[in-house]
Amino acid sequence: MNKTENITAIKQVRPGLVLMDVQNQFMPYMAEKSSKITFDTINGTIALFRQSGCPVIRVYHTDPQMGPSPGTDEFQFDPAFHVEDSDPKFVKNFPNAFKKTDLHKFLQEKEINTIFLSGLSAVGCVLATYFSAIDLEYNVFMLKNGIMSHNSSFTKFAEDAMESVSVYTLKFILTSRQF
Repeated sequence: MNKTENITAIKQVRPGLVLMDVQNQFMPYMAEKSSKITFDTINGTIALFRQSGCPVIRVYHTDPQMGPSPGTDEFQFDPAFHVEDSDPKFVKNFPNAFKKTDLHKFLQEKEINTIFLSGLSAVGCVLATYFSAIDLEYNVFMLKNGIMSHNSSFTKFAEDAMESVSVYTLKFILTSRQF
């Protein structure tokens, strides 16, 4: 591969949005002041991904002993999020969304090399998945104002300490990428 081909290969972004654990059981524990902007940011990003033909991936958390149990109202995503039943769905039992799920396999099959993480918890499952994605050699970013935790200052720290992008930057990436 010559230098020009290598640069072109690097520029080919194949993105996927991963929305994590915004389930009815967990939402009451999130810092309320971040909820409105976070909901708007996530829903706007979902719309951007749909317009670009890029996948919106749902990740649900359950613990076999503590729940929430699949099929219950507590397990479902908060209805304020604009997800669809046709969006790929993965159920995890660990903070890391890759551990003992088919998420990595799915991303490889769809040739997704760049993931944008949103949802909760910024300092729990989102963070664990962020580092696992790096280990699996994905380009990975947190969605600024698209993650939340029980403490707004923890969320801000995660956004500032890790690679994160704004909706504006994400829109630029999605509209200017090469197919």
